[in-house]
Amino acid sequence: MGGRSGVRSAEAQPPSATAVHCAHVSHRIISTILRHDSKQTSYKIALLRALNDVVLAYPDVGRDGRDAAVPLRSLAEAWVAYYWPFVAPGAPVLQGVPSVRGDQPRQDVGFRAHLTELRRDWEAIYGPSGAAGGWHLTEHLRVARKRAGYPAGLLTRYRGTLSRIATALRQPIRYAGPGEGSVFALPRPLRELTGAPPMAGAPPTAGAEALPGARPGDVCLRVPGDLWAAFRDVSLWVEALCIHEWSLFTERVSGTASRGTAYALLTERPDNRLPVSWERNQVDIAIAEGARFTCPWTGRPLGVGDFQLDHVVPVSVYPFHELWNLVPADPGFNMHRKRARLPGPEALAAAVPRLASTYAAYGGSRELRRALRDDVALRFAHADADPPRVARSVAGLIESIATARNLARF
Repeated sequence: MGGRSGVRSAEAQPPSATAVHCAHVSHRIISTILRHDSKQTSYKIALLRALNDVVLAYPDVGRDGRDAAVPLRSLAEAWVAYYWPFVAPGAPVLQGVPSVRGDQPRQDVGFRAHLTELRRDWEAIYGPSGAAGGWHLTEHLRVARKRAGYPAGLLTRYRGTLSRIATALRQPIRYAGPGEGSVFALPRPLRELTGAPPMAGAPPTAGAEALPGARPGDVCLRVPGDLWAAFRDVSLWVEALCIHEWSLFTERVSGTASRGTAYALLTERPDNRLPVSWERNQVDIAIAEGARFTCPWTGRPLGVGDFQLDHVVPVSVYPFHELWNLVPADPGFNMHRKRARLPGPEALAAAVPRLASTYAAYGGSRELRRALRDDVALRFAHADADPPRVARSVAGLIESIATARNLARF
C-alpha cells in the first residue's frame, strides 16, 4: 500500500546511539512535565495533550526529523475542545488554584469568561452541546465553506476566544520543564522560523516544517524534531497520562468534581450529529450528472439516495469534517459493520483505489473539486488534489492513527 504510515519499514536503518539518546530524553521531558512540574493551572497538561493531538492529526509532518512549526491558533483550537466541558452553564469546574487579587477572586484560567460566552452564544443558536461540543465547533469552523454559514457575531466571539487562549498558551510554553525556556523557545511568526534555534540557547538548525494551512504571519511554537517524534511514538501513553493527571488535578482544585467526573468530561467524544447536507446534495447532483461512485468498503455501486456519507475516520476517533474524510458508502455496511471503526490493513488496501475513484469523481464537480482541494491543503503536507495521491495520504493517516492509538478495526 502506498503512502506513509505510523510504522517504520523493515528496511529502515537502525537508529543511531544519538537518536536513541534524544528519544529517551524527549520521553523523559514529557513524563516529567506531566508528573512532576509544579502546576497552578491545568495549562501544562493541556499544552502537552494539544501537541499530542496535533502530531496525531498531521502524521506526514516531521517524518524527516525536522522541527515542526505549530501555529498557536491550532493549539488554541484544541484548548477550546478540552476546556469546553469546564464552562458548562450553571456548572463551571475550576481549572486552577483559587486566588485573590486585592479583595477580588481571580479567574482560575485567563480565558474562562471568553469561552463561557462562546459556549453560551453557540448553544443559543444550536441548542445544548454537551461536553464534546467544542470538538464540533472547532473542526467545523476550520473549514472555510462551513465557516461561511455561521453568524458574524459568533465568528467574532470565536476569534476573540482563540486570541485569549493563545495568550494563555505562552505561560506553559515558557515554564514547561526544569527551567524557564528549557523545553520551548518563545513563539514567533512562521516567516521568522527558518534557521531559528529550536529552544533557548540551542544552535541554529534547518528551518522548521510548517503545519499544512499555516500562514507566514501565524505565530508558531517550534517543536524540536525529537520531541515531535516522541509524541508520535508514544501517543497512546501520552493521551492516557494527560487524562490521568488532568483528572487528579481537577479533583484537587475544583472542589466540585471527582476524578471520575473529570475523566468522563475529558474523554467525552463527539457524535455524528452535525449536518453534511451540502456534501450529500453535491454528491446527488454529481450522480445525476453521470458520476459513478462505489462504496470503498464493499465495492458496491451507489446511486442517487442509495448511500450514506461515511466519515472514513469516524467522528468519535477524530472529528475531521473535511471532504477527503466524507465519502459515499453502502448504508448497510456503514451502519452495521464499519460503524465507528477504522479499516484493517486488508480492508484499507482494497479501499485505496476506490477512494481514489471517489476523489476523481469529486473532481468532475466544480464545487466538490474546489472543496476537496481546499480541505486536502488543510490536512496533508505532501499531497495535492491528485486523487491517487490523496487516497494514499488518507490511508497513511488511517494507519498512523490506528497504530498510535491501538484502535478497533474491521
